[in-house]
Amino acid sequence: MRQSYFYLKLESHELPMAYKKENRRVRVLLPKDYGKEKDRHYPVVYMHDGQNVFYSSEAYSGYSWKVIPAIKRNPDLPKMIIVGIDNGERDRINEYTPWKITESPLPEDIELGGRGAEFAEFIMTVVKPFIDEHYRTKPDKYHTAMIGSSLGGNISAFMGIEYKDQIGGLGIFSLANWITNKAFDHYMERGTLDPEQRVYIQVGTEEGDDADRQLMYGNMKQAYIDCSLKYYKQLVKGGIPIDHIDLNIFSDEEHNEEAWSKHLPECFRFLGANW
Repeated sequence: MRQSYFYLKLESHELPMAYKKENRRVRVLLPKDYGKEKDRHYPVVYMHDGQNVFYSSEAYSGYSWKVIPAIKRNPDLPKMIIVGIDNGERDRINEYTPWKITESPLPEDIELGGRGAEFAEFIMTVVKPFIDEHYRTKPDKYHTAMIGSSLGGNISAFMGIEYKDQIGGLGIFSLANWITNKAFDHYMERGTLDPEQRVYIQVGTEEGDDADRQLMYGNMKQAYIDCSLKYYKQLVKGGIPIDHIDLNIFSDEEHNEEAWSKHLPECFRFLGANW
């Protein structure tokens, strides 16, 4: 057996997106000793914006989530398979937004958003079955988590409700629900939540960037804080126990992978508390 199997190993796949008639890169980080522990099955964490997950050299901001160093530096973390799903680049905002964007100062001839349900279906009917078939996973909801930041947090929060029977843990970083505030609130009100889910929420006090300001009037810093606080209240109102929610507001932290990566080990520990 090759020695590399006893260390973290990253594998890449191109999976078909039928509704877009294209393939999407999905990468799989296997835990240490995966090749050695042949009878062991592992929890799976799915992460959005896959280009930003593993390597800073290809990350949009030039700084990744530092997943591999996080695992190496925190040996107490549960062993897990991590799946990074690439975003659609120019189509990212459409894929990560389940509803049309109608609450922003966009020109009338520009339409954004509304393909989130299709993208979510791709993950749950193509990506997850592929991962469960080709790797030794624990496919039940209790051992399946999803993490996303900003719009990636939006689609994660949506999928946490839409696929609550298959997703047991959510990592919601810098939630950007202000972009479709009314639609998300309505969705939360008419949906039912899973009281067994665990949800990690993170937001900084210095959130917001130039791209955000093109889509919203007002105080961006306050908008991000308000989104996370309201989401927390919605989860509690929906029946999720307080001890299943970890809400974190960090002073002076901004809207970027450097901030999110800092708290990723905390998120892993909380979501994997029973792994």
